[in-house]
Amino acid sequence: MSKRDYYDILGLSKGASEGEIKKAYRKMAIKFHPDKNPDDTSAESKFKEAAEAYEVLGDVQKRQQYDQFGHAGMGQQGFGGGGMNMDDIFSQFGDIFGGGGGFGGGRSRGPRRRKGSNLRVKLTLTLEEIVNGVEKKIKVNKMVNAEGVEFNSCSTCGGSGQVTRVTNTILGAMQTASTCPSCGGAGQTVGKRPPGVDSSGLEKKPVVVPINIPAGVEDGMQLNMQGSGNDAPGGGVPGDLIIVITEEEHDSLYRDGSDLHYDLHISFIDAAIGSQVEVPLVDGKAKIKIAPGTQSGKILRLRNKGIPELNGYGRGDILINVLVWTPQKLTKEERQTLEELKESENFNPTPGKTKSFFDRMKNPFG
Repeated sequence: MSKRDYYDILGLSKGASEGEIKKAYRKMAIKFHPDKNPDDTSAESKFKEAAEAYEVLGDVQKRQQYDQFGHAGMGQQGFGGGGMNMDDIFSQFGDIFGGGGGFGGGRSRGPRRRKGSNLRVKLTLTLEEIVNGVEKKIKVNKMVNAEGVEFNSCSTCGGSGQVTRVTNTILGAMQTASTCPSCGGAGQTVGKRPPGVDSSGLEKKPVVVPINIPAGVEDGMQLNMQGSGNDAPGGGVPGDLIIVITEEEHDSLYRDGSDLHYDLHISFIDAAIGSQVEVPLVDGKAKIKIAPGTQSGKILRLRNKGIPELNGYGRGDILINVLVWTPQKLTKEERQTLEELKESENFNPTPGKTKSFFDRMKNPFG
């Protein structure tokens, strides 16, 4: 089952402003909030769906990526695939409700789960891998929760993650709550830690991450794998792994969107009398016919032999640019033969019968 469009989920158009996105999410989140809809699995599902949409559209970089590539550009892990749970949503977007995440905005949900930092890696792909899609295993050095670390309840907040202050005003005593400055809202601090472990209980280790690259990705595209970045201290929400795609240059094919181009050089004899030649494909080769009288600059098309569209809607073509090769060195006999043919009427240019260069640029396949 395909995912719903994030803009549709929040009832927005693609041109929505940052403020409109936040307002739409708050409206949806309050409507389907679990405190307002207890034991309603349908409401909980819509609550999570709205949070997923906001998590992407509320982030400028992720929104640009989604606008360009759709769901395929957002990676493989999301809310429904072991990503965020309810606590994660309240932890990241609790400010939307004006407080600690409860329906009225005033109820605390306990210590705040911290989020790990994101990791960014470059991944170089061949044209074959881009066309067919590929499964890769890449090694990344990431911060992970170290073994042997012991945590203590924060002495400042008593493990609640918040500190309260009572202020006397003319209206009476006013109580306010804020994030604990000692533990950052986690409710715990690192007590005992092995050598090489930082003050947050994390250490850097090489980790192998399996990734599935969909067919049709482009150079410079960023794939986001939620939860595969650096760990968060104390078992919080892991950061994301951002994979930046780079394309390895192909020997003979060059890319233009979903189409591939190939420059085919033929002799003027083959152009005059016709021929059959081989041209490269991404996987293998294909034989094509050169019609008699083919002119230099003619573009031939091999349909559906290019790059698949990222979102699965069709496939590009291979465009073959025919270039007639003029010999630069001739033997005496070759020159004599051409001198004889030069007088033939068929060897005189007749540009009126063919399209000009500018006409071909307007409609290369016409």
